[in-house]
Amino acid sequence: MGMNEEESNQYERLQDLKKRLEKPSQSKVVLVGDVMLDRYIHGYANDLNSRAPVPVLKETNRYDDVGAAAHVARGLESLGLHALLHGVIGKDSAGKIILDSLNEEGVDCKHIKSVENKVTTVKNRLIASRPSLLHNEQLLLRWDIENREDIPSSTLEVLIEEAVKNLDEANVLIISDYGHGVVNDEGAKRLIQRAKEKEIPVIYDPKLTGLHRTHEVDWVIFQSRGLELVRRRINAEDSADCARKLLDEYNWGHLMVLGGADGVTVYTNDDIFHTPCTLTNPLQVIGLIDAACTAVASAVSLGIDIYDCAHLANAACEVIMGQMDNFTLSRENLCLRLDELSWNLSISQR
Repeated sequence: MGMNEEESNQYERLQDLKKRLEKPSQSKVVLVGDVMLDRYIHGYANDLNSRAPVPVLKETNRYDDVGAAAHVARGLESLGLHALLHGVIGKDSAGKIILDSLNEEGVDCKHIKSVENKVTTVKNRLIASRPSLLHNEQLLLRWDIENREDIPSSTLEVLIEEAVKNLDEANVLIISDYGHGVVNDEGAKRLIQRAKEKEIPVIYDPKLTGLHRTHEVDWVIFQSRGLELVRRRINAEDSADCARKLLDEYNWGHLMVLGGADGVTVYTNDDIFHTPCTLTNPLQVIGLIDAACTAVASAVSLGIDIYDCAHLANAACEVIMGQMDNFTLSRENLCLRLDELSWNLSISQR
C-alpha cells in the first residue's frame, strides 16, 4: 500500500525543501540583538546535602557556547546564509570567548561592540542525571551573571547606524530582543522602517514587554507559553483568538508559535497553518526560538511559501528537541531531519 495523494505531495515538498537548502546561498541577514554566553555544567546528582535540602552536583564536564543573537548568527552561517551580527559585549573573558568562537566559525564580528565596564551576560546551566541513568539528564539550576546598566547611547547610535546601512545589501532583517538594552524603541523603529523601504522581510523575536516595538513586522516568533501569557493578559478566548487580536493590533504579517511537543502553528489574518511534532520522545527545548528564527530566515530568503515555512521551522525545532548536547541548527542536521521525515512518510503505508 503506497502513499496517498496528500502524503505523496508532502513527501515531494520535503524533498524539494532539502534540495533548495543544499544549494549555496548568497543571502545576507542583518541580525541585531543581545549577545550572551551560555555555559553548560554537566554532572551526577544522586544525594542531598546534609546541611540543606539541595542536590549535590558532581561535575563531570563543562563547556561554553554562544547564546542569544550570537547563537542565531551561528545557525544562519551553518545554513549557508551570511550573518551580519550587531550586538554589544563587555571587555571581559566571556566576551572574548564569544568573539573567539564566532570568528572560528566564520561569523562576521566586526559590528559587535566591546564596551568598558560592561559585564557580558553569562547563563550558567547545571544539568544533572543519576549515574545509572546517563541518558536522562535534566536541568537542575540556572543562574545568570549580568548587569543591566544602560549601554552608552553613543554605542547604540553607532550600532544602529551600521545596521541600517547594512540593510542596503541585505535580504532579511532579524531583531533578537532579550531585553538587555541593544534593542530600544528608537532603534527598532529605524530598523523596521528602513527594512520596509527596502522591501526586506523582518523577523522579530520579542520580549513580551517589548511588543510595542514590533509594529508592521513580517514574522513574530513566540513560544506557546508566551502566547498563553498574552492570552490571559488580554482576556482572549483561546490561542487563535489571541493570535488574531495581536495580528490586528500590531499589523503583523505572521505569528509563528512554537509548541515544542505540540508542533508549530503559523497564524495569519486569513488562515492557520499547523504542523505537528513527529518526535516520540522530545528531550529538551533550549534554543527552539533561535532555531525557528534561523529556519524562517532561510525560508523567506528562498521565497518559500507559508506552508513549507511552517514545515521547515517544525523540522528545525525537532532537530533541537531530539538532542541533549547540541542546541545549534546546521544545514547538515536540518537536511537530515527532512530526509527522516520523508522516509517516515514513505514507509508509513508499507
